[in-house]
Amino acid sequence: MGVLDGEVAFVTGGSRGIGREICLLFSREGARVVALDINLKEAEETARNCSPGSLAFQMNVCNPPEVEKVVEEVMRALGKIDILVNNAGITRDNLLLRMSDDEWDDVITVNLRGAFICTRAVAKEMFHERRGSIINISSVSGLHGNMGQANYSASKAGIIGLTKTCARELASRNIRVNAVAPGFIRTDMTQVLPEKVKELALSAIPVKRFGEPSDVAGAVLFLASPASAYITGQVLVVDGGMAI
Repeated sequence: MGVLDGEVAFVTGGSRGIGREICLLFSREGARVVALDINLKEAEETARNCSPGSLAFQMNVCNPPEVEKVVEEVMRALGKIDILVNNAGITRDNLLLRMSDDEWDDVITVNLRGAFICTRAVAKEMFHERRGSIINISSVSGLHGNMGQANYSASKAGIIGLTKTCARELASRNIRVNAVAPGFIRTDMTQVLPEKVKELALSAIPVKRFGEPSDVAGAVLFLASPASAYITGQVLVVDGGMAI
Protein backbone atom coordinates (compact mmCIF):
# COMPACT_ATOMS: atom_id res chain seq x y z
CA MET A 1 0.00 0.00 0.00
CA GLY A 2 1.35 3.40 -0.98
CA VAL A 3 0.23 6.86 0.05
CA LEU A 4 -0.78 7.65 -3.55
CA ASP A 5 -2.62 4.43 -4.38
CA GLY A 6 -5.07 5.01 -7.22
CA GLU A 7 -3.90 8.58 -7.91
CA VAL A 8 -2.92 9.96 -11.32
CA ALA A 9 0.05 12.36 -11.33
CA PHE A 10 0.84 14.75 -14.20
CA VAL A 11 4.55 15.71 -13.99
CA THR A 12 6.14 18.23 -16.36
CA GLY A 13 9.86 18.03 -17.01
CA GLY A 14 9.57 14.38 -16.00
CA SER A 15 12.45 12.94 -17.98
CA ARG A 16 15.49 13.88 -15.93
CA GLY A 17 16.75 15.08 -12.58
CA ILE A 18 14.14 16.18 -10.05
CA GLY A 19 11.21 15.48 -12.39
CA ARG A 20 12.30 11.91 -13.07
CA GLU A 21 12.84 11.25 -9.37
CA ILE A 22 9.36 12.58 -8.58
CA CYS A 23 7.86 10.26 -11.19
CA LEU A 24 9.70 7.22 -9.82
CA LEU A 25 8.82 7.98 -6.19
CA PHE A 26 5.17 8.64 -6.98
CA SER A 27 5.07 5.36 -8.86
CA ARG A 28 6.53 3.46 -5.91
CA GLU A 29 3.81 5.01 -3.77
CA GLY A 30 1.06 3.65 -6.00
CA ALA A 31 0.35 6.45 -8.48
CA ARG A 32 -0.04 6.11 -12.21
CA VAL A 33 2.37 8.68 -13.60
CA VAL A 34 2.16 10.83 -16.71
CA ALA A 35 5.72 11.84 -17.55
CA LEU A 36 5.82 14.94 -19.76
CA ASP A 37 8.80 16.45 -21.48
CA ILE A 38 9.89 18.19 -24.65
CA ASN A 39 12.06 15.09 -25.22
CA LEU A 40 9.68 12.19 -25.85
CA LYS A 41 12.28 9.40 -25.74
CA GLU A 42 13.47 10.44 -22.30
CA ALA A 43 9.89 10.79 -21.04
CA GLU A 44 9.11 7.31 -22.35
CA GLU A 45 12.16 5.93 -20.56
CA THR A 46 10.86 7.41 -17.30
CA ALA A 47 7.38 5.96 -17.86
CA ARG A 48 8.81 2.50 -18.59
CA ASN A 49 10.37 2.53 -15.12
CA CYS A 50 7.10 3.54 -13.45
CA SER A 51 4.05 1.54 -12.44
CA PRO A 52 1.76 -0.18 -14.98
CA GLY A 53 -0.62 2.29 -16.59
CA SER A 54 1.90 5.13 -16.53
CA LEU A 55 2.17 7.20 -19.71
CA ALA A 56 4.59 9.51 -21.48
CA PHE A 57 3.86 12.45 -23.77
CA GLN A 58 5.95 14.99 -25.62
CA MET A 59 4.69 18.38 -24.54
CA ASN A 60 5.81 21.99 -24.78
CA VAL A 61 4.50 23.63 -21.60
CA CYS A 62 4.51 27.02 -23.37
CA ASN A 63 2.02 25.93 -26.04
CA PRO A 64 -1.57 26.16 -24.74
CA PRO A 65 -3.24 24.07 -27.51
CA GLU A 66 -0.61 21.36 -27.09
CA VAL A 67 -1.03 21.30 -23.30
CA GLU A 68 -4.82 21.16 -23.59
CA LYS A 69 -4.60 18.32 -26.12
CA VAL A 70 -2.36 16.26 -23.83
CA VAL A 71 -4.67 16.89 -20.86
CA GLU A 72 -7.60 15.67 -22.95
CA GLU A 73 -5.69 12.53 -23.97
CA VAL A 74 -4.77 11.79 -20.36
CA MET A 75 -8.38 12.25 -19.27
CA ARG A 76 -9.53 9.82 -21.97
CA ALA A 77 -6.89 7.27 -21.05
CA LEU A 78 -6.89 7.50 -17.24
CA GLY A 79 -10.13 9.29 -16.42
CA LYS A 80 -8.73 11.89 -14.06
CA ILE A 81 -5.73 13.93 -12.91
CA ASP A 82 -5.31 14.10 -9.14
CA ILE A 83 -1.84 15.67 -8.90
CA LEU A 84 -0.03 18.25 -11.02
CA VAL A 85 3.68 18.91 -10.56
CA ASN A 86 4.93 21.95 -12.48
CA ASN A 87 8.60 21.05 -12.64
CA ALA A 88 9.65 21.98 -16.20
CA GLY A 89 12.27 24.71 -16.17
CA ILE A 90 15.38 26.08 -17.84
CA THR A 91 18.24 28.45 -17.03
CA ARG A 92 19.95 31.06 -19.21
CA ASP A 93 22.32 32.61 -16.68
CA ASN A 94 24.02 35.93 -17.30
CA LEU A 95 24.75 39.14 -15.46
CA LEU A 96 22.02 41.75 -15.71
CA LEU A 97 23.92 44.16 -17.98
CA ARG A 98 24.88 41.33 -20.33
CA MET A 99 21.54 39.51 -20.34
CA SER A 100 19.82 39.53 -23.72
CA ASP A 101 16.10 39.96 -24.28
CA ASP A 102 15.94 36.37 -25.52
CA GLU A 103 17.67 35.04 -22.39
CA TRP A 104 15.11 36.85 -20.26
CA ASP A 105 12.11 35.88 -22.37
CA ASP A 106 13.06 32.20 -22.74
CA VAL A 107 13.31 31.62 -18.99
CA ILE A 108 10.20 33.58 -18.06
CA THR A 109 8.23 31.83 -20.80
CA VAL A 110 9.16 28.26 -19.87
CA ASN A 111 9.39 28.57 -16.10
CA LEU A 112 6.50 30.91 -15.31
CA ARG A 113 4.20 31.06 -18.32
CA GLY A 114 4.50 27.28 -18.70
CA ALA A 115 3.41 26.70 -15.10
CA PHE A 116 0.45 29.04 -15.61
CA ILE A 117 -0.65 27.28 -18.80
CA CYS A 118 -0.41 23.81 -17.26
CA THR A 119 -2.14 24.88 -14.05
CA ARG A 120 -5.01 26.45 -15.95
CA ALA A 121 -5.52 23.35 -18.12
CA VAL A 122 -5.31 20.78 -15.32
CA ALA A 123 -7.23 22.84 -12.75
CA LYS A 124 -10.27 22.80 -15.05
CA GLU A 125 -10.40 19.02 -14.70
CA MET A 126 -9.69 19.08 -10.96
CA PHE A 127 -12.42 21.69 -10.57
CA HIS A 128 -15.04 19.23 -11.81
CA GLU A 129 -13.71 16.49 -9.50
CA ARG A 130 -13.67 18.90 -6.54
CA ARG A 131 -10.25 17.71 -5.41
CA GLY A 132 -6.59 17.87 -6.35
CA SER A 133 -3.07 18.84 -5.35
CA ILE A 134 -0.83 21.13 -7.39
CA ILE A 135 2.85 21.44 -6.52
CA ASN A 136 4.99 24.08 -8.22
CA ILE A 137 8.78 23.82 -8.22
CA SER A 138 10.20 27.21 -7.30
CA SER A 139 13.73 27.85 -5.95
CA VAL A 140 15.57 29.59 -3.15
CA SER A 141 16.66 31.95 -5.94
CA GLY A 142 13.05 33.07 -6.09
CA LEU A 143 13.12 33.85 -2.38
CA HIS A 144 16.45 35.62 -2.07
CA GLY A 145 17.75 36.30 -5.59
CA ASN A 146 21.02 35.08 -7.04
CA MET A 147 23.85 36.75 -8.93
CA GLY A 148 23.63 36.13 -12.65
CA GLN A 149 20.06 34.85 -12.46
CA ALA A 150 17.78 37.88 -12.80
CA ASN A 151 15.60 35.94 -15.24
CA TYR A 152 15.54 32.67 -13.28
CA SER A 153 15.02 34.38 -9.92
CA ALA A 154 12.18 36.47 -11.33
CA SER A 155 10.52 33.39 -12.81
CA LYS A 156 10.77 31.44 -9.56
CA ALA A 157 9.52 34.39 -7.49
CA GLY A 158 6.61 34.57 -9.92
CA ILE A 159 5.93 30.88 -9.27
CA ILE A 160 5.46 31.70 -5.58
CA GLY A 161 2.98 34.46 -6.39
CA LEU A 162 1.15 32.13 -8.77
CA THR A 163 1.05 29.43 -6.07
CA LYS A 164 -0.47 31.69 -3.43
CA THR A 165 -3.07 33.19 -5.75
CA CYS A 166 -4.15 29.82 -7.15
CA ALA A 167 -4.35 28.44 -3.60
CA ARG A 168 -6.86 31.17 -2.72
CA GLU A 169 -8.88 30.75 -5.91
CA LEU A 170 -9.09 26.94 -5.87
CA ALA A 171 -9.46 26.19 -2.15
CA SER A 172 -13.25 26.15 -2.30
CA ARG A 173 -13.03 23.17 -4.65
CA ASN A 174 -10.70 21.27 -2.32
CA ILE A 175 -7.73 21.86 -4.62
CA ARG A 176 -4.53 22.59 -2.73
CA VAL A 177 -1.66 24.53 -4.32
CA ASN A 178 1.81 24.61 -2.77
CA ALA A 179 5.40 25.19 -3.85
CA VAL A 180 8.74 23.56 -3.13
CA ALA A 181 11.83 25.77 -3.23
CA PRO A 182 14.97 23.66 -3.69
CA GLY A 183 18.43 24.95 -2.95
CA PHE A 184 21.55 23.56 -4.62
CA ILE A 185 20.47 20.15 -5.94
CA ARG A 186 22.84 17.79 -7.74
CA THR A 187 21.34 17.62 -11.27
CA ASP A 188 22.55 17.99 -14.86
CA MET A 189 21.64 21.68 -14.61
CA THR A 190 23.97 22.31 -11.66
CA GLN A 191 26.75 19.88 -12.57
CA VAL A 192 27.88 22.12 -15.44
CA LEU A 193 28.63 25.02 -13.07
CA PRO A 194 32.31 25.91 -12.50
CA GLU A 195 33.96 24.21 -9.54
CA LYS A 196 34.56 27.54 -7.80
CA VAL A 197 30.84 28.26 -7.91
CA LYS A 198 30.09 24.83 -6.44
CA GLU A 199 32.65 25.32 -3.66
CA LEU A 200 31.18 28.70 -2.77
CA ALA A 201 27.68 27.24 -2.70
CA LEU A 202 28.74 24.32 -0.51
CA SER A 203 30.35 26.65 2.01
CA ALA A 204 26.95 28.35 2.51
CA ILE A 205 25.06 25.11 3.25
CA PRO A 206 24.94 24.27 6.98
CA VAL A 207 24.44 20.51 6.42
CA LYS A 208 27.61 20.52 4.29
CA ARG A 209 26.30 18.61 1.32
CA PHE A 210 24.44 19.31 -1.88
CA GLY A 211 20.89 18.09 -2.14
CA GLU A 212 19.86 15.10 -4.22
CA PRO A 213 16.76 14.91 -6.46
CA SER A 214 15.33 12.44 -3.94
CA ASP A 215 15.41 15.14 -1.24
CA VAL A 216 13.12 17.31 -3.35
CA ALA A 217 10.93 14.40 -4.45
CA GLY A 218 10.24 13.50 -0.82
CA ALA A 219 8.98 17.02 -0.11
CA VAL A 220 6.80 16.96 -3.22
CA LEU A 221 5.37 13.58 -2.17
CA PHE A 222 4.40 15.03 1.21
CA LEU A 223 2.55 17.93 -0.43
CA ALA A 224 0.82 15.56 -2.86
CA SER A 225 -0.27 13.13 -0.15
CA PRO A 226 -3.15 13.17 2.36
CA ALA A 227 -0.58 13.93 5.08
CA SER A 228 -0.67 17.58 3.94
CA ALA A 229 -4.46 17.82 3.58
CA TYR A 230 -4.62 21.05 5.64
CA ILE A 231 -1.72 22.78 3.89
CA THR A 232 -2.18 25.15 0.95
CA GLY A 233 -0.50 28.31 -0.35
CA GLN A 234 2.80 27.42 1.31
CA VAL A 235 6.43 27.28 0.18
CA LEU A 236 8.47 24.35 1.51
CA VAL A 237 12.18 25.16 1.33
CA VAL A 238 14.48 22.18 0.67
CA ASP A 239 17.99 23.63 0.82
CA GLY A 240 19.99 22.10 3.68
CA GLY A 241 19.70 25.37 5.56
CA MET A 242 21.28 27.53 2.84
CA ALA A 243 18.64 30.25 3.15
CA ILE A 244 18.48 30.41 6.96
